[in-house]
This record gives sequence, structure tokens and C-alpha cells, in this order.
Amino acid sequence: MGQILRGETGDWEMVIGLEIHAQAITNSKLFSGAATEFGAAPNQQVSLVDAAMPGMLPVLNEKSVEQAVRTGLGLNSKINLYSVFERKNYFYPDLPQGYQISQFLHPIVGEGEIEIDLPNGEVKVIGITRLHLEQDAGKSIHDQHPTKSYVDLNRSGNTLMEIVSEPDLSDGIEVGAYINKMRMILRYLGTCDGNMDEGSMRADVNVSVRKVGDKELGTRCEIKNVNSIKAAQAAIDYEARRQIELLEDGKEVDQETRLWDPVLNETRSMRSKEDAHDYRYFPDPDLLPCVIEQSFVDDIKKTLPELPDEKKHRFMDSYGLGAYDASVLISTRVRADYFETVANDRDPKLAANWVINELLGILNKDGKSIEESPISSDNLGKLVGLISDDTISGRIAKDVFAEMYETGKDPEVIVEEKGLKQVTDTGAIETLIDQVIADNMDKVEQYRSGKDKLFGFFVGQVMKVSQGKANPQMVNELLKQKLS
Repeated sequence: MGQILRGETGDWEMVIGLEIHAQAITNSKLFSGAATEFGAAPNQQVSLVDAAMPGMLPVLNEKSVEQAVRTGLGLNSKINLYSVFERKNYFYPDLPQGYQISQFLHPIVGEGEIEIDLPNGEVKVIGITRLHLEQDAGKSIHDQHPTKSYVDLNRSGNTLMEIVSEPDLSDGIEVGAYINKMRMILRYLGTCDGNMDEGSMRADVNVSVRKVGDKELGTRCEIKNVNSIKAAQAAIDYEARRQIELLEDGKEVDQETRLWDPVLNETRSMRSKEDAHDYRYFPDPDLLPCVIEQSFVDDIKKTLPELPDEKKHRFMDSYGLGAYDASVLISTRVRADYFETVANDRDPKLAANWVINELLGILNKDGKSIEESPISSDNLGKLVGLISDDTISGRIAKDVFAEMYETGKDPEVIVEEKGLKQVTDTGAIETLIDQVIADNMDKVEQYRSGKDKLFGFFVGQVMKVSQGKANPQMVNELLKQKLS
């Protein structure tokens, strides 16, 4: 059960499905040889096919098909060996053909599922309805001139993989987790870079509401092209409240497409929601059905990396990590690889603690990614090793870590140069304890007369005179003997 919304007539729940538009990583477009790089000057990556010049015929890009199959396998989905490209007819200024080549009745990827990890530790399975291939439209730009709109066709014809979920999501937190997991899977697979700020991954959010306990779905509204998780969550919250107010006032929710306005923080009506017959789908006469061999699918399957959920379960089983720590560490392949180097032949829980709490903590504070870390995975592994074998204490390790972050130096060199090795010699520690006892005889008497809390004072004094180098466990044991 997701978030419950309180209304004047009772409790409501949201039912949410997502359509994620992921631009496939390919050097050229879905049906033309034009380049796909982000950031080119307007209309510099437009072939005659993309501009819909008369007589220009589309030619299917094999790499686009491969990326769709690869993504489908990563989503635990059925791969359809037979799929059909169809024309989806509608007018828009940045769609030169007057139709979009897409897939409808016969998509390249069928049903599948992924797991999402929720903040409360729950794991929820979200169904995937389908993945189909389609060309992207261009981009209309409305803020460059007071009375005119400009059209940039660089994006027109780029390969889009539209991934449609089942209506299995029930609040903004789940939607955020789903988008995060989808982006993670796509990046692991190398099929989409997931950069929402560049428009290479966008989401359409379908939202409906119903009374808690009702089984029938309410009328849904689609919120188009949401380009961040924060925007998706804000749009969902607003739209759900809007629909509840309508229903509680005895009005109906119109099935329509709406736009999210991030300035006013509201959704606005864009157009009434078209059904399939409004688009007048029909098979594209310029393209044969896409027929692939099972061997093509099998060859791609052999090249799949270990995917996030597999990696998470392995980290939990092999390293004994909790679900939260494992989820944090597998969020990118680079981070997971970094951790595995640190943990190699060392205490994995200690390694996870130093990667998550110390390294990621300071990197986040400085706005850096793990790729930009001044501390290499080998060196952080060495630091964990120095703590494990009692060469240095945990407190000294924090000072060494700070210098490593500042200089990038090897921890073993820092420990050697600064003489930071932990004192584990019983005789040396006893000498320090004797000195502290001699200097604080009044407190010794108080401790022996029942003030047990003073024990912490003695430990602190011994650590102070040893400059933090005395082994804390040995200090505790020897102090107990000397003070008894």
C-alpha cells in the first residue's frame, strides 16, 4: 500500500504507470545515417530522411535493434522475434513527416519485470508491459523570440526505446525508485546514458485515483515529458489532489494529456487523450517487418554484464552486507567496482563502511562523483587493511584518510612518515597507564569507591598521552586490571 490521501469523503489511493522514453546509445539515427551527439548547433545533424524530403526512404539501423533487445533482456522481458513498424499519424511542428514511425500491435519487446528498492527496506516488483522502438521528434523552442517559435530537428529520428510499465506504482516515492532503478539498469547495460537533464531519458506519467478498497481503476491523465524525479513527484502529488477535488465535487476526470508547469507547480491541460484509433496506426509501407533470429538474441545475452539486482544479491550473500548498503554500493558500476577492490581479501563490512560513510560522504559534500575521487580504490583498500591488522586505530585512520583525500598519497607512506603506527606493545601501554594513574590518584580513589563512570576518563587520558596511538582494546583490558 502506497501513500494514502485524505479527502473530505474518505481515503484515496493513487494508481500510477510510467512510460519512459530512453534514447538508445547509437552513432546514427533509427532510420538514417545522421549523427546523434548531444550539443550540436541547431539543425546540423539532419539528413534528408529526418527532414522528410519527398522520396526519402527509411533504412533500419541494426544497432538500434540490438540495443532494444539488450534492454529487453536486462528487464527480464520476452523478446519478440517478429515486430512491425507502424505510422502513428499526428501533426506537430517539429514532426516533419506528419507521422512518427513507431511500433504498436507488434513491439520488439514484450512483458517483463524489475525490482525497486524502497526507503523502508521493502522490495517491490514492477511489471513491464512492453518496450517498443520509435523515432524521436524534433524540438520546438519558444523562448528565443517574442513572437516566433523555432524548430531544431537534430533530435528528429533519434532512436527512442519507449518502456511502458504496468500501473503498479502507488506514490511519488515508488516512482522515484522506479526511475532510479530503470536509469541504473540502462547505464549498466550501456544502452542509454540516462541523462534526464539532456533529454536522453524522459518520462510520461499516467495518474489516476480511486477510493481505498476499490478495485476498478479511475480515469487516468497523462503528464508529458517530465525531465527529473523531483518534477515527476511534484506533478504526481498535484495531479492526484486535482483529481480528488473534482471527484469529491461530483465532477468527472477527463482523460487527457497534461503538461507540468515547474514555475507554477501545476499541471495544465494540453489535449484530450487520443486512443489508438485517433492516431490511425497502420504498418509503414516503406519498412518490412523486423524479423530477428534467436541466435541474434542469444549472442547479445552472452555479453550482458552482471545487472544491479544480481550484484545486490551477491553483495548481500558473499559479503554479508545489508540491503541498504548493498543498494548504495551498486547504484553505478564504477562504484560497485571501486568497493570490490577495497573489499578484496579484507573485512567487507569495514570496507563498505569506509566507502559509504567516509568516502561518499565527503565526495557528496564536495559535489564530486566517485570517478573524481582523489583516493584510489587500491589506497582505500590499504587503509582498511591497516585498521584490520591493528597497524593504526580507527581514530588515527580518520586523520590518515583526511590527508589521503587532500594529497592522494598512499596510506602506508603517510603512516610511516608521521610515525602513526599503533602501539600494541603491552609493556609500553602499561607504562602509559602507570603514568596516568600516578597523575590522578584522587580519581583512582573515587573510581575504587564506586564511581565506575570515571573509567572513561582514564581511557581518554591514556589515549591522549599516547597521541591516539595506543590500541584501545588493550588499553581497556590493562586499565581494568590496574584499577581493580
